[in-house]
Amino acid sequence: MTHGSLHLLTDISLSIVFAACSAHILRLLGQPAILGYVLGGVILGPQLGLGLVTEPDSIELISEIGLIFLLFIIGLEINLKEIAKMGRAMLTLGAAQIFCCMALGFAFFSLVDYGFRPEGFELLYLSVALAMSSTMIAVKLLHDKFEAHTTAGRLTIGVLIVQDIFAVAFMAIQPNLSNPELTGIAASLGLGAALVALAFVISRYGLSRLFRASAKNPELVLLTSASWCFVLTMLAERAGLSKEMGALIAGISIGTFPYGTDVGSKLTGIRDFFTTLFFVSLGLKMPRPDGTFLMTAGLAVGFVIASRLISVTAVLYRQGKGLRLGLVTALNLAQISEFSLVMVALGVEFGHVRETFASTILGAMLLASLASTYIIAYNDRLARTLSRWLESLGLRERRTDPAQPSPEAQRDIVMLGCFREGLALIDTIEEESPQLLNRMLVIDYNAGLKERLEHKGVKWVYGDLAHAETLSHLHLEKASIVCCTISDTFLRGTTNERLLRLTKALSPNARFIATADDHAQAERLLDEGAAHALVPAKLAGSKILELIKESSPADVPEDRSCDHPQTTAV
Repeated sequence: MTHGSLHLLTDISLSIVFAACSAHILRLLGQPAILGYVLGGVILGPQLGLGLVTEPDSIELISEIGLIFLLFIIGLEINLKEIAKMGRAMLTLGAAQIFCCMALGFAFFSLVDYGFRPEGFELLYLSVALAMSSTMIAVKLLHDKFEAHTTAGRLTIGVLIVQDIFAVAFMAIQPNLSNPELTGIAASLGLGAALVALAFVISRYGLSRLFRASAKNPELVLLTSASWCFVLTMLAERAGLSKEMGALIAGISIGTFPYGTDVGSKLTGIRDFFTTLFFVSLGLKMPRPDGTFLMTAGLAVGFVIASRLISVTAVLYRQGKGLRLGLVTALNLAQISEFSLVMVALGVEFGHVRETFASTILGAMLLASLASTYIIAYNDRLARTLSRWLESLGLRERRTDPAQPSPEAQRDIVMLGCFREGLALIDTIEEESPQLLNRMLVIDYNAGLKERLEHKGVKWVYGDLAHAETLSHLHLEKASIVCCTISDTFLRGTTNERLLRLTKALSPNARFIATADDHAQAERLLDEGAAHALVPAKLAGSKILELIKESSPADVPEDRSCDHPQTTAV
């Protein structure tokens, strides 16, 4: 083994070890693992760290390999069929967000004197980079909060998909930015389209058979996938496109077909390995920060948050989605994308931007990622605060008019909020007691439920349960049953106890059905006057035990325990 090979192996080993240690530390602090990988690189690097990795060639090789595989994996997660289903409104929102943020970026960073003057294409790269949000961070945090399938979550993911499409198009023309003739750009787009078409044809009729034949051999699936990635990488380079563009197309051409999910699952290990290497390499390149660096990075983060609030909220409000929904979606998108780092890294390679510029974008990305962890964690609270401030300026949320209570508001079965359990309840009623549907009123701020519920005969009205006046304006005096199927874990801005007290004040004769997180909370709700207090986990456990008894009655002892007489159980 040569000295250079041994040196590279040592550098890669150190990268993985330090990335793992840093990620564990940041996990304990509640931060994304990506930040830990970058921190590991910073600790290893020659500028801010221990100087354990100092060879520029090693750093560049680690970065290039990691970048190629990262884009291949990102491509695997882009499903063109899902993009086609998004609809015109979603595409309009995504396109408006990107181009509005780019225009704001051009205006802001060209007019504001902040100590760092963009040169050449740097203003373009800065505007594009700050218009893109992080799919990896946003989706993970939304999944952690169980908000990926809410209306705001779906809108967030839809915008991120549109951004990915834009990033692919931008990367196709990057090599021709130095010679921005229309024929050159058109040729790049044409070659990119031709490469995509070729990749899809081969993937559909050739790779599909290979993957089916080797499905029981994970090693062969992995090897075939990596081979396909490097074949398109070489073809893209020969066609005058970037190697990274070829890797992205390779991933998309596999991810679009049904076998893409299986391939992606088998590539999980190698994905994590090379993703780690890429982000460690970014940390290795982090320069020693000075005042200008910190000021520029801070301004960039502030601009990202402000531009999202302006662009996304305005479009969704104009589309009739409401003020709060626009604010939550905008806050969910307040990061800088991994694609931004990829595009800027390619810009350095093409000579479009300086290394110091790339480092500034990296610093801004780290700050934005750190801030986004808390922004998404408190997105509802922040949105409410911003909504009250905007309302004080005259921008009103669309709400049911308290002066004009509709007859439907007098329906006597009222559901406060409608999430997973609520939707399941309505489906069950539709199947078993459909005559109850025309007695039901659902109060929720998720406008995406309106068409679905009213199609079943259930009346939906807008209402923010965190505001006490919502229920009083809807005149619930004649309600016979009021239920909240959402536990406090998922309620925003209120609790079951508060809703119970407000309901008893407005409709003393109504029976209140609450949802509790645990048995102790259920007892408190019952003591305060709830007719029933459901504990979903308890209900599920009881039902599973019942099914086990039915399957093997001789082996399971009789359950002689009893619950609180007022606590509903299966």
